[in-house]
Amino acid sequence: MIEPDRTEWQVRCAFNAFCKRVLKNEAINIYNERRQQQAKEKTFSDLTPQEVNQLFTLDKQYEGEEGQSFQVAGKKITPKLLAEAMHTLPKEKRITVLLYYFFQLSDVEIGQLLDIPRSTVQYRRTSSFERLKRFLEEHADEWDD
Repeated sequence: MIEPDRTEWQVRCAFNAFCKRVLKNEAINIYNERRQQQAKEKTFSDLTPQEVNQLFTLDKQYEGEEGQSFQVAGKKITPKLLAEAMHTLPKEKRITVLLYYFFQLSDVEIGQLLDIPRSTVQYRRTSSFERLKRFLEEHADEWDD
């Protein structure tokens, strides 16, 4: 084995010491930053009720039943009424409507997902809308509570 000459060995040792010092200083910096950050942080359990209330806001539109209902053609439509109308649909039609409106899938995508033809998806969707429309027209005035 060939031994490096003295100056090359000294350079390696100096570089090794330099790298160790850089790593040590960086570790100290990270430790100090974390300590400063922890001094500024508070846990949720330490917050006062006023501070907790500043962490979120409520949308006034959705407070209470009155904020949630709306008028269509002189009929009052509420979330309860809409949910009841959806529950009158058979399961396969309800799934089709939900996938179409809430997941914004096309008839082709729904057909692929449910392994049914696109025309069946379209039929289920359009017949469901007619059924929902009839239900809402007939029952809108009954759900004023």
